[in-house]
Amino acid sequence: MTLFDSKTDIAALGKVAVLMGGASAEREVSLMSGSGVLQALRARGVDAHAFDPAHTGLNVLQHEGYARCFIALHGRHGEDGTVQGALELMGIPYTGPGVLASSIAMDKIMTKRLWRADGLPTPDWRLVDSAADTEHALRALGVPMIVKPAREGSTIGLTKVFTADQCAQAYALAALYDPEVLCEQFIEGDETTCPVLGEGASAQAFPLIRIVAPQGNYDYQNKYFTDDTQYHCPSGLPEAEEREIARLVVAAYRSLGCRGWARADIMIRASDRQPFLLEINTSPGMTGHSLVPMSARAAGLSYGDLCLRLLASATLDTPQGACPAMLQEMPA
Repeated sequence: MTLFDSKTDIAALGKVAVLMGGASAEREVSLMSGSGVLQALRARGVDAHAFDPAHTGLNVLQHEGYARCFIALHGRHGEDGTVQGALELMGIPYTGPGVLASSIAMDKIMTKRLWRADGLPTPDWRLVDSAADTEHALRALGVPMIVKPAREGSTIGLTKVFTADQCAQAYALAALYDPEVLCEQFIEGDETTCPVLGEGASAQAFPLIRIVAPQGNYDYQNKYFTDDTQYHCPSGLPEAEEREIARLVVAAYRSLGCRGWARADIMIRASDRQPFLLEINTSPGMTGHSLVPMSARAAGLSYGDLCLRLLASATLDTPQGACPAMLQEMPA
């Protein structure tokens, strides 16, 4: 596996904005991710600065001479293609997938449709718009069933439903975050996640992580704020099984047109060891509890070198010079 080239000219990276915070439901986690990235980049000599789009307009990036952005935003207006589109217009390279891939990946329903069209396994689902529809979905998908917003992350607004009586409350919670609510077949088995770095034929799966959460509940609290969840990397799974999952996640990454980095979540059905793709995160967490840094360490890549590798991969969908920077004249 090719690791970060320590001979990379740090000065050539230019002035860097670490985008963090934002206005999404994942703001708190984003601030933790961004702080970690900022500290790591500065420790390597990068001219890196914190930048919170919730407090400062993005057009300031252009006026203050930022050469590239490390996107550590999570959720809406951070990893859904909106920030990526603004940076495209300003001609400022950024980390992670481009506009279209980011937008699709944020929408779990569109992601599942594309994966299914490409023959990739993902749990059955229903798009619902009422509590009654949620009950119908429960009958179709079976018990238990997952109810969640179609365009949120970090398990925000998610409920595991066991009875019809729980459907109304589960739907109401998910609908607080998104008018599109997804009901998904629950896959009983091993919970795993796998980062992918690179682009196209060069995309590489990093070591798989097997997650064992308290009572099987890998929720927001157990993800970020407790030490009760167990992470196994190496995963302890059979080598052939891990190879197949690595192949699957790279195919899923390419299916959406991702570049730079992302992290796919996979459930392995206990009954037959069939892996199922749940979703893909195009701006994964970089906190002390986050999974991409854990996987990178197992591959021999330190947190600091991971940040540098991602920053060095910053690019644009449209090559600079191919179209005018439309925001050049916007006032600061």
